[in-house]
Amino acid sequence: MGKGKPDAAVAFSAIASPLVDSAVEQARHIAREPAAEGIHQLRVALRNLLTLWWLYRPLIGAEEYARQRGCLKSIASAAGKARDYDILIELLSRHGKCSAAGIAAIYVAREAALQAGREILSPPHIQTCLLKTLAQTEAGLRAKPRQLRLGALAEARIAKSRRQLHQRIKRAITANKPDIEAFHDVRKAGKKTRYLLELFGPLLPKDHHRLLKRLKKIQQPLGELNDLAASESLLRQNLRLISTPDQAKKLERWLKRKRKRRQSTLACTLRQDWQSKRPG
Repeated sequence: MGKGKPDAAVAFSAIASPLVDSAVEQARHIAREPAAEGIHQLRVALRNLLTLWWLYRPLIGAEEYARQRGCLKSIASAAGKARDYDILIELLSRHGKCSAAGIAAIYVAREAALQAGREILSPPHIQTCLLKTLAQTEAGLRAKPRQLRLGALAEARIAKSRRQLHQRIKRAITANKPDIEAFHDVRKAGKKTRYLLELFGPLLPKDHHRLLKRLKKIQQPLGELNDLAASESLLRQNLRLISTPDQAKKLERWLKRKRKRRQSTLACTLRQDWQSKRPG
C-alpha cells in the first residue's frame, strides 16, 4: 500500500480483497489436507479481516458491522475448535506428558471437531460468505460521501486501538491477583494493534516500529499463556479420553502449574516494561 492520500471508502476493496483471497486459499488447503498449520493460517487471515472491518466500523455503521462480523466470527470459531485440539496435542507430545493412546484419542476428538465444522469450513461456504460480506461492505461504503482519507481513518482508529491496549494492560497488571481473562484481553488488543500497524503503518505520520517491536516481545508469552489456558479448559472437557483418572488428574495439575507460572512471569514483564509508559 503506497503513501498517497487515497479515499478510505475507495481503498477498502484493494485492502480487503487479498485478505479474502488468502482465507479462501487456506480453506482449500485445509480441504485437501487438514493440517494444524493450515488451520492456524486460516485463523490468521480471519483475524486480519476482523481487524480491517473494525477499522472501517465508523464508516460501516454498528448494525451492519455486527452482521458482517458475525459471518467472519462463525468461520473463526469453527476453525478455533480444531486449533485448540492441535495446541493440546502439540503441548502434551512435546513434553511427553501423555501416552500414545491418549494422544490418539485426542486426535480422534480433533477430527470430530473438524467434521462438526465441515460445512462452515468448506471452501465454497467460506468463499460465498466472505465475498458476500465484502460486496455488502463495498456497496455500503460507495453509498456514503467520499470525504475521509484513508490515512486519517487509520490514524484515528489506531489511536483508539492503542488506548484500548493501554487500558487493558493497566487492568491486567494492577489487579491484586492476575486474572487470565484480563491477560486474554491484553492479547486480543495487542494483536489488533499489531495487525493495524502492519497494514497501515506506512500511512501514518509517526514511526511505529518501536511499538511493533514491543508488541512482538510480549506476543509470544501472551500466546503461550493463552495456549496453556485453552489446553487446560479443553482437557477438563475431555478427561474421558485419558487412559486412567490418575493420569488425567496429573495432566490437569501439570497444565495448571505451567499456566500459573507463565501468568506470574507475564505479569512481572508487563509491570516492568509497560506500567510506566503508554504503549508507543
